[in-house]
Amino acid sequence: MKALILSGGKGSRLRPLTYTNAKQLIPVANKPVLFRVIEAICAAGIREIGVIIGMDENGQRVRDAVGQGGRWGVDITYIPQEAPLGLAHCVAIARDFLGDEQFVMFLGDNVIEGGISKLIRDFEQAEYHCQIVLTRVEEPQHYGVAELNPDRSIKRLVEKPRNPPSDLALVGIYMFDAHVHEAVRAIKPSWRGELEITDAIQWLVEQGYNVHPYIHRGWWIDTGKAIDMLAANAKVLEELTPAIAGFVDRESRVDERVTVEAGAEIINSVIRGPAIIGENTRVVNSYIGPFTSIYHHCLVENAEIEHSVVLEHSKIMDVPARITDSLIGRNVEVVKSELKPRALKLTLGDHSVLGLI
Repeated sequence: MKALILSGGKGSRLRPLTYTNAKQLIPVANKPVLFRVIEAICAAGIREIGVIIGMDENGQRVRDAVGQGGRWGVDITYIPQEAPLGLAHCVAIARDFLGDEQFVMFLGDNVIEGGISKLIRDFEQAEYHCQIVLTRVEEPQHYGVAELNPDRSIKRLVEKPRNPPSDLALVGIYMFDAHVHEAVRAIKPSWRGELEITDAIQWLVEQGYNVHPYIHRGWWIDTGKAIDMLAANAKVLEELTPAIAGFVDRESRVDERVTVEAGAEIINSVIRGPAIIGENTRVVNSYIGPFTSIYHHCLVENAEIEHSVVLEHSKIMDVPARITDSLIGRNVEVVKSELKPRALKLTLGDHSVLGLI
């Protein structure tokens, strides 16, 4: 069995961060989301992975970050996509890589509780031609949506409907056999000008193929927006096994739900977990609150921050107000201004310098 990871797209809902980085490389609990997807695929025993990338700077950034897959013991094949022409288009351009084997298709910006190992085993052992993963969501109009028959078989699938027929959304994990290639050839572009994977799966249903809906009961997050990144970060932090590999001085208080990575230093500070402090990061005279990830080579000094994500090589110094609910990019400087401070809620792009008021 092979895997196909979709890692193209512009990430427009995460701008300005995605002007200078691929959205799939933004870390959740100090690990890029794309790396978590690869690890989930590896845990399911799959060793051949195709990665769809854009023909732009972000595509090259994905190549540079992932490499040939050696760190995970897998073989990576990159498949450039000229434009975001739909998920079914990704299957079409990956035809040579996929051959006639079964495969799992996984969106590279999704985080799911529990991984996919059981799903893969079920698909390999059952006589399904396709298996889709569904979960109940509050705003299904933003997703592909499934309507089920009374016997829980699939009645129909619709892409981003104005009036959703159910609250069951496709979560971006699909398993197919070779019949999907026939489906992709049979469908036409939607009103959006894209080849929709929902249309391809609907074609399989209408042709009488066995399409199995699996309803996921745990949490799942599409990390397409800043609020989703923070939610995913919180969920993953709760699942980490805490460890202290860096230095914590005697004046600091670090609770049992905190991870301090190698080379990090905690000086005269309070850190309440779940939280993670990245490699070679210094936290001095500061408070780091729950659900916070500070990536590598950062400095937090005389500041308070919680429920936030801070990317690499950033500095937060002498900040008079607590920072909360924030996603802060790479090489950012957040420093004190002389004016009276107010409550802060920030999404800062890479290389920003912010004077607080």
